[in-house]
Amino acid sequence: MIEKSLKELAQGLAAREFSSVELTQTYLERIARLNPQLNAFVTLDAAKSLAQAAAADARRATGEAAPLLGIPLAQKDIFCAQGWRTTCGSHMLENFVSPYDATVIERFDAAGAVNLGKTNMDEFAMGSSNETSYFGAVKNPWDTARVPGGSSGGSAAAVAARLAPAATGTDTGGSIRQPAALCGLTGLKPTYGVVSRWGMIAFASSLDQAGPMARSAEDCALLLNTMAGFDTRDSTSVERPAEDYTRLLADDAPAKPLAGLKIGLPREFFGEAERAGCDAAVMARVDEAIAAYRALGAETVEVSLPAMQLSVPAYYVIAPAEASSNLSRFDGVRYGHRAPEYTDLDDMYAKTRAQGFGAEVKRRILIGSYVLSHGYYDAYYRQAQRIRRLIADDFARAFKECDVIMGPTSPGTAFRIGEKAADPVQMYLSDIYTIAVNLAGLPGMSIPCGLADGLPAGLQLIGNYFGEARLLEVAHRYQQATDWHRQRPTALAD
Repeated sequence: MIEKSLKELAQGLAAREFSSVELTQTYLERIARLNPQLNAFVTLDAAKSLAQAAAADARRATGEAAPLLGIPLAQKDIFCAQGWRTTCGSHMLENFVSPYDATVIERFDAAGAVNLGKTNMDEFAMGSSNETSYFGAVKNPWDTARVPGGSSGGSAAAVAARLAPAATGTDTGGSIRQPAALCGLTGLKPTYGVVSRWGMIAFASSLDQAGPMARSAEDCALLLNTMAGFDTRDSTSVERPAEDYTRLLADDAPAKPLAGLKIGLPREFFGEAERAGCDAAVMARVDEAIAAYRALGAETVEVSLPAMQLSVPAYYVIAPAEASSNLSRFDGVRYGHRAPEYTDLDDMYAKTRAQGFGAEVKRRILIGSYVLSHGYYDAYYRQAQRIRRLIADDFARAFKECDVIMGPTSPGTAFRIGEKAADPVQMYLSDIYTIAVNLAGLPGMSIPCGLADGLPAGLQLIGNYFGEARLLEVAHRYQQATDWHRQRPTALAD
């Protein structure tokens, strides 16, 4: 059962080949056996999961047949879930049990999906390796000495190791796409505002976006059908007609299903000098994937994104500034960790935050407070927002010449645990290809495109605003012609 797609699992449940309780129990047993090697889950509650599964079986017995009814899913521990511990990977929220559901959780509950548990993550989603979690580093199932990527590394590791058929993630600067690439998965960051952020613990409010992580584009489309939708509780939620993200994925495609598609190849990714910044084996797999797209009928054109070179410095002004504001609520007064000993209110604030936050979170709060301070706001924060506008304008011009933009997702494969921990700048550069998409608010996804020295490599696809259905189709056609998305880790002793 663990190799079945979401559609195949739904078909098996509908045909009564197995029940949701049996399916959920299979995954829970696998988690119990393999999670100690991976540290992918931080919170499990078998009784709750099996109760949801039993309720789903009862709904199916009445004739209900929703696509995700009875399907077990893993939830990133950034989404509040009523009655579940919700830690955001931090000591600050180590014992916080949410009194309400995030909109994403509400939607999955209404669809009848089963919550398998909460997955490990970089603390408050700040990181590119899943090493900043208070609960310890997550291990990559392809090589447990390596990182799975971050911040959604727990979700990525869980799906790659078949501890869950699919999972949720969040992407602020590449935190769905980068771990998807490093773990050999398909991950989608939707257009900003397509999926509600209500009940999702905030890191950088103008950049955060929830999305699906699964083994295929088809599975991601099924998940997005449930996740997407307008939410009056989220002021950044976009009100637009509902759509079926699976509508372009019919299997009866012609021999060249992508005839007429124009793929933009940015010279900032594929120029001779720029190629040197990417691992040669990863770039070779990306080139092979683009050749496969040409064989499917697509045409490639060169485009330019000149302001993209400024995306990393702009991001690391804007994101820490918003984090500094968002994380000010964790003060030991209302909920979360409070220092056990203090002399007065100021001392309580200082000791609570010093004890509750990890080093990377503190670093970003300090940077954010600095760039927002009097005398530096105009010099740094306002300038970064202007660069953000230039980046978005570059993408707008590029999409006049092409339908989708492609390139590497990550400049390398999964690196060793601890390899970049002492050099924050090198860690930040892990997201060099993904950050611009968040700054512009565009949809982007990563799909597996081969192995580089035995480890997964990812191809990034970037679409125009609200172009998720087309992006999913482009990914799906490639996955119909290749089997990289079906490869599974061999290093894990399961």
